[in-house]
Amino acid sequence: MSTLKAVRGTRDLLPPETELWNHVEATARRVFSRYNFGEIRTPIFEDTSLFARGVGEETDIVSKEMYTWEDRARPQSEKAQSLTLRPENTAGVVRAYIEHKLGDTGLLQKLFYIGPQFRRERPQKGRYRQFWQIGAEVIGPISAGSESPLRDAEVLEMLATFLDELGIQGWHLDINSVGSATDRPRYVAALREALAPVKHLMCEDNQRRAETNPLRVLDSKDEKDQEIIEKLPKIADFLDDDSKAHFAAVLAALDACGVPYHVNPRLVRGLDYYTRTTFEFTHGGLGAQNALLGGGRYDGLSEAIGGPKAPGIGFAMGEDRLILTLQAAQEQAAGLADFFIAPLSPDQNPAALELARELRRAGLRVELGDGSFRMKKSFEIGNKLAKKIVLLGEDEVKSGILTVKDFATSDQTKVAREQLLTSSH
Repeated sequence: MSTLKAVRGTRDLLPPETELWNHVEATARRVFSRYNFGEIRTPIFEDTSLFARGVGEETDIVSKEMYTWEDRARPQSEKAQSLTLRPENTAGVVRAYIEHKLGDTGLLQKLFYIGPQFRRERPQKGRYRQFWQIGAEVIGPISAGSESPLRDAEVLEMLATFLDELGIQGWHLDINSVGSATDRPRYVAALREALAPVKHLMCEDNQRRAETNPLRVLDSKDEKDQEIIEKLPKIADFLDDDSKAHFAAVLAALDACGVPYHVNPRLVRGLDYYTRTTFEFTHGGLGAQNALLGGGRYDGLSEAIGGPKAPGIGFAMGEDRLILTLQAAQEQAAGLADFFIAPLSPDQNPAALELARELRRAGLRVELGDGSFRMKKSFEIGNKLAKKIVLLGEDEVKSGILTVKDFATSDQTKVAREQLLTSSH
């Protein structure tokens, strides 16, 4: 008898790896609670029409990737119902918002979820047919401020905080606007017109998308098609004044709270419900498939599935990929020194060696810089070799109060020399 194994595209999670999963989820719950989000748990399967109407019948998810079946265990007098394992959770959360009349409170609903989703796509690094997502949605009536660009910026600032508190360095935020419900059709029409004479030169998937969902062409990772994609019209040229003002206000709020971003005019979300702000966080440690999470605004989704007007914004992050990023960071950190000591001038070199000797005798791993290095060079080298950098200038030598920066969190603190020796274990 052959040995049974997990179905292709699925996997078992075993200790000690599950400890890291629990850490990620606990961090999400802790951070999200500070922003007044509460947890929602929706069914793993829903009526198929929810995704067809909400996500879009011509999207790859609905047309090719869903696990759908007919529920035959019903009375013979009833028609068999088509059910689908949820391929994403935004539509389910909005369905719950409508069904339970959460909009009647007149307040914003700030909801997060953690759980499995299912898509029948080609398995690859960090991507499985049963995969886990952490996501959140902010939705409510216009009177509660659900359309405000401040909501968009707050969600992005929360995500930046979450990634920072997980210790993920080097994340990158791309942001764009795909316009309003009136901007988008004009842009899609312009894309179709621009693609018509060149689509036959593109890959098979993009030829199909050019007809059914032209926005997805912009999201294509096919290298051979990038030269064509680069010449296509840009959505920014089709935004009305309200959409431009909304996007400008989002960027201004991000600037004010210090969240770095890059406006990427090619960034779109392929699902039908997205409007205005779209975004994606990426990380270089994942290679070509580098997306950590993505999301955007969906002001018309509630109406699309039969509910009241309830603008919203949300995101979903692939927990599997997040874990890969953290594991890579941990492996890198395992080879790092505890401290890189950076004397600020040659005069502090002897004191730097003395401090290094003390720390090493205390059992710590230490790399020593040189006072001839410029500050920028010391930080660059220290970031490659150590977890923390100790800045040693004339004031630090005299006072015994050292300046220490943690590369993982970017926190810079003043630490007494004696405390550095005792608190680093």
